[in-house]
Amino acid sequence: MINLLAHVPILMGAPQAGAAGGSSQGQMMTTFVTFGLVILIFYFLIIRPQNKKQKEAKKMIEALRKGDKVQTIGGIRGTVTAVREATVVIKVDASAKIEFSKSAVASVLDKKQAKEEEDSEEESVEADEKE
Repeated sequence: MINLLAHVPILMGAPQAGAAGGSSQGQMMTTFVTFGLVILIFYFLIIRPQNKKQKEAKKMIEALRKGDKVQTIGGIRGTVTAVREATVVIKVDASAKIEFSKSAVASVLDKKQAKEEEDSEEESVEADEKE
């Protein structure tokens, strides 16, 4: 039983008494290189794309103008009627206007997509009038 326990440090990878000088530096270098590679992978796969998205969102919010078709993070779509310092007023219906924080704007819709929405809204209004 004692002989089994005597070999446990060898199985765990502990350095033997005679080989402690040169191999510990090699193991230390391998560890640093591994951590460096992990940090690089995290940077290029997570941190860099996130920073890029934040810059694009900031640029989009700064470029908001009256008349832009937008969609909020809550899914509300409408037309910007006023842009203030920290807020945006969005017209969602003929008589309904809602004021949102600029950070609540998720995207500015394409002119083509906005036109398709207007056409579908007009068709639905015409269908309601016929009924």
